[in-house]
Amino acid sequence: MPKFVVTDNPGNWKFGEGVEVVAAQDYLTSERFVSMRRARVFNLCRSYAYQSVGYYVSLLGEARGQKPIPSVSTMQDLRLAPVVRIVGRELGDLIDRTLVDVPTPSFLLDVYFGRSVDARYTRLARALHNYFPAPLVRAKFSKDFGRDEEWKLEQVRPIALSEIPSESHPFLEAQATRYFERVHEPWKSDTAFRFDMAILVDSDETDAPSDDVALQKFIGAAAKLGIEAQLIEREDFGRLAEFDALFIRETTRVNHHTYRFSRRAESEGLIVMDSPESILRCTNKVYLAELLRRHGIPIPKTLVVGEGADPNRIIDALGFPCVLKRPDSSFSAGVVKASGPEELLRHLEAFFRESELIVAQEFVPSSFDWRIGVLERRPLYACRYHMVEGHWQIQKSGRAGWRRYGKAEAVPFDQVPGKVRDAGLASAALIGDGLYGVDVKEVDGRVMVMEVNDNPSIASGIEDALAPDIYQSIMRYFLDRLEERGRNREPA
Repeated sequence: MPKFVVTDNPGNWKFGEGVEVVAAQDYLTSERFVSMRRARVFNLCRSYAYQSVGYYVSLLGEARGQKPIPSVSTMQDLRLAPVVRIVGRELGDLIDRTLVDVPTPSFLLDVYFGRSVDARYTRLARALHNYFPAPLVRAKFSKDFGRDEEWKLEQVRPIALSEIPSESHPFLEAQATRYFERVHEPWKSDTAFRFDMAILVDSDETDAPSDDVALQKFIGAAAKLGIEAQLIEREDFGRLAEFDALFIRETTRVNHHTYRFSRRAESEGLIVMDSPESILRCTNKVYLAELLRRHGIPIPKTLVVGEGADPNRIIDALGFPCVLKRPDSSFSAGVVKASGPEELLRHLEAFFRESELIVAQEFVPSSFDWRIGVLERRPLYACRYHMVEGHWQIQKSGRAGWRRYGKAEAVPFDQVPGKVRDAGLASAALIGDGLYGVDVKEVDGRVMVMEVNDNPSIASGIEDALAPDIYQSIMRYFLDRLEERGRNREPA
């Protein structure tokens, strides 16, 4: 993919092999760039103010289907003081730790492609770049030594190449070259890639939704459809604007970077799975309980309980044993079983320290849970997840960090009870048309939906065992939406 640095005055800058420096006016008016559909554009103009030359470079870049950095939405964030204040609060601890030895009441930090000339400020520079993914910015911090001890982020603004001191030029060129030549691992294929996809993972996650083999199968399936997919991690937040699509393969939570990735990607116009709405709806069990109940989806007998509620209400309605769930729990974490009044009170006290509401459900013992995988409101795969032997959940953890898992097995669709399949499809349809995994119990002819997961496991040898085309189906979902987006952008 061609790479262009667009600036008001190209001068004699060198940014590495394969990077062309062009004048802003040439980029805006030359037919060469007007007709180019696939390029990365790094906008280093001196101003991003509304209707300035820098503003139009990114605006027209987006209209042409190119990938301008910064995007217009990032430009807007830089101009909005409330956004800057929110970022300052989120980074407050990092800012205070980083600037603890600064003796003056104000401090300026220049960030060149996510790096600082002074290595002491590297982590803060990277964090700022993640929130404001623009090539060159200057952050202003202030501290009133007479009133409080906290640094405040006052302003983040773009800086022009002409503002960079000459002694910093070698560092800037080196960082720009590093950024432009970031290592890619494209699938070995003769396919001409039409789109770029980021697959968000956490290489240290114990219960990751997909293992390494499955991730490579996703990358291969994408390549066959003309999509170049690459793995990214949390530190790559500032790179989202480089891609056309984001596929999250890390366990999602609302108060978490996965949700911020999803929100940012959606605001940048990427095709996103999981969408912010799916994460919000699926990761909160209070919401799910109310949603499923309202639409007549069968669920275990359930109470939503607030702090200060009479525990006897739970006992009278559910009896013992019963199950308590923290609203934002995932896997088996945050889900406990109470076998008597004392245990119930102890769990309630612990849960209410973290949440104003909790979910209490009747205990429904079974040897396994069904998992119905759903994509675009159609069944994708089916599995049985068996409970750990001698335990009531599919996963059992120990204090030393060990884990045991029950057996997981794929099941042909024609062996899935019709009521189980229908409950899974109906539940997923209430969330959206993306990728979901619906957990269903079937006990003595009674079918109950336990959860709808927005980020279902797809691991090699398990979910794909009887559905080898699962990777192609998911990548086809992205391709269809990318092509639809392209058609909608074409002039009438």
